Amino acid sequence: MPQHSNKPRPGALRRIFSSSSSRRMSSEELQATPRMAQNPAQVQAAMLTGADKLAAVTSLIDRLSQDLTDVNLLPHQRDAALEELKIFGRDPRNSDPIFTKKGIETLTRHSFDSPSSTTSRNALRCLCNALLLNQDARQTFVDLGYEAKACSKLKNDSRDNEFLVSRILFLITYGTNADLVELIEKHHLADCIAKNLERHAKNHLAGRPTDPMEDMALTETLKLLFNITHWCKDRTSSFTQTVPHIATLLCKGSFQPQPEKPLDAPIGHLVNALLNLDLGAKEIHTSLYPQAEPKEVAERLIQLLDQSRGAYKNEDLESSVTPLLGVIRAIHEYAPEDVRTYIREKLLPTEADRNEVLGRTDSLPSWLLQNSTNPVTPELRNTISDLLFDMSDKDASKFVENVGYGFASGFLFSRNIPVPQNASEAFSNVPGGANRAINPVTGQFLDSERQPEEPEMTEAEKEREAERLFVLFERLRANGIISAENPVRTAVQEGRFEELPDDYEEGKD
Repeated sequence: MPQHSNKPRPGALRRIFSSSSSRRMSSEELQATPRMAQNPAQVQAAMLTGADKLAAVTSLIDRLSQDLTDVNLLPHQRDAALEELKIFGRDPRNSDPIFTKKGIETLTRHSFDSPSSTTSRNALRCLCNALLLNQDARQTFVDLGYEAKACSKLKNDSRDNEFLVSRILFLITYGTNADLVELIEKHHLADCIAKNLERHAKNHLAGRPTDPMEDMALTETLKLLFNITHWCKDRTSSFTQTVPHIATLLCKGSFQPQPEKPLDAPIGHLVNALLNLDLGAKEIHTSLYPQAEPKEVAERLIQLLDQSRGAYKNEDLESSVTPLLGVIRAIHEYAPEDVRTYIREKLLPTEADRNEVLGRTDSLPSWLLQNSTNPVTPELRNTISDLLFDMSDKDASKFVENVGYGFASGFLFSRNIPVPQNASEAFSNVPGGANRAINPVTGQFLDSERQPEEPEMTEAEKEREAERLFVLFERLRANGIISAENPVRTAVQEGRFEELPDDYEEGKD
């Protein structure tokens, strides 16, 4: 079976999950589950350091390992040992025995071979922390060949199992040679993920109260879905079945976006999970464009975009908002005409925007235009330009009409698309144009332009400016930057250029 590459992921895709996997984990996130009340033995374990801690960890691994071959621990003793080991494993210092082959195998066997669900989950928590903190431990887990049992446990209707096993599978997508295709084709990973997402969707539709573990489990499932569909692009069709559940959770879930971080988990992960999927598949058309409310998904995504533009700064825009725009672009591409029209009305410049130079108002279309040239967010600006071009029917003339030469020219040049020469003649077709003349460069209504309050140039100033432009033009030609003929030279050759005498005075014939 083909195996996924161990090469680093492209920077864009590494950043997409920066909120959960790429950034530095906080102390709380280093735990597989939230902290529970600790008994005195656990408190004492947390206080051990140095050689004392190393000795304690070694003893625990030895006891738990021996227990696998010669059962010598009672259930409550086994669980207490795993709880204590979990405390030690939160800090990798002096915890080396956990990350050895013996340590990982011991935790793996207790996780997937134990008949006790309590013991299994305690061991899974230790294993999650170990794989998070130590990359070599991930390959050790893969070498043990427990991926099949992991997928089997993922089928259980348990949010704890969903959270823990999804995290383990997510972690082994980094830096290992795990055969992800085999997980999909032989061990039915796509079906497991779809079933868990279906359970979440049904719970939200039924209005059942959710606990923190439910949302945490959903987040881990979505992260796993994203990574698997990134690495196995030729198997993404297996995951198309997840789209209806994601759409339901996105539009009908009880998640309330935080004003300061509207794309925080799980909302951002719901959006990101759609990014690699085939949103044009016929079987999911009615889920993305339901007959009763065909604009529902598009409306939700644009609402999130509008909330996000004021919440994220440059350093966060690239990782948080770029995937959202990518999904909006896909939704627009496959949408029926009425949904396309709705998206364009919300995202393309309006008549009100054209009362100013495009990009100068505080509207959502202006924000898009401003960031289409943002120098510090290259992926965001490219995604915005691609979306604006798509909404112009991928027609260069319409694109210039919609956003003006100023914003369109750079994009068209970078894509080797000829800049239309007659676009300015077609500006009467601009939506909301009301037959008002428009500046083809700025996109602003001509009758709204404010003229500079400066005295008109004298003839001498005009002559000096003409000479300066002539010299500049010649330099550009000499350096091969432009190939057009100098218009001043052409005017001279055609006899349309008049040189004024030195004693010329303005106002005299």
